[in-house]
Amino acid sequence: GMAPTAMNCQPLRVIFVTSAAGKSRLEPCLAEGNRAKTMAAPVTAILCWDRDFWLNMPDLAPHMTDPTGPFRDKPEAQAQAARLNGTLQAGYFIMAARSIGLDCGPMGGFDKARIAEAFFDGRNWEANILVNLGHGDPAAVRPRAPRLEFARMAQVV
Repeated sequence: GMAPTAMNCQPLRVIFVTSAAGKSRLEPCLAEGNRAKTMAAPVTAILCWDRDFWLNMPDLAPHMTDPTGPFRDKPEAQAQAARLNGTLQAGYFIMAARSIGLDCGPMGGFDKARIAEAFFDGRNWEANILVNLGHGDPAAVRPRAPRLEFARMAQVV
């Protein structure tokens, strides 16, 4: 797609939870306030970033002489790039889902350690955001909340 990441690193990983068995594994990981709506959603996407994204850099940045160099033996650089770019890709994910007409309910109220135990099968991922996907009941979906006007959120220098 056209949605960029730094060095084309693409650390986003997604687990789509759709089955009753998957939802039963997900439910105990959720904050109480997120349980009912998540169990009612047809799909919940667990958006993660992969700490080992940099191992794919030779395939993703073939134009670079040493694409793993900025990350090899540098766990802080790995984590920073994965978190930043994985979160950027999460925003792209939500925009893409909305562009095809899906309602999206992003949330952070969950236990990351329990998600990892229930879903990651030893992969070196970290859960970032959960997003409920589907078509909400128009009577129950809140209208869009106000947005800050330009002068309150930006400065032109």
